[in-house]
Amino acid sequence: MVSVVRNVSVDCADAYELGRFWSEVTGCPLHPDDRPGDPEIDVMLPEGPWLHFHEVPEPKTVKNRIHLCLRPDVSREEEVTRLLRLGATLVADRREPDGTGWAVLADPEGNEFCVLRGDSPT
Repeated sequence: MVSVVRNVSVDCADAYELGRFWSEVTGCPLHPDDRPGDPEIDVMLPEGPWLHFHEVPEPKTVKNRIHLCLRPDVSREEEVTRLLRLGATLVADRREPDGTGWAVLADPEGNEFCVLRGDSPT
């Protein structure tokens, strides 16, 4: 017997707005039944678990113990620039001159995530 991961759940203050942010990040749609004001929203990733955003009353107070790592289909620098325009913030820059490393960003509610080197070398 095994258990299958159905979704990755993220506590948040505004499920719809955070779901919209992550929908734009991933290029994946929100669940067709989700509407503004809903306390739970799903971003339907094509493979693997969905991203599930669930409203909670308390704010985020400490660093995430689990986070998403993104590998863009463009260069890491292009993706970081795009994500900053969408509302992310740069938390830590771990990029190295030789192209290794990653950038740590936070979504609009402060949840950290990493952007790895992309598929595009430039």
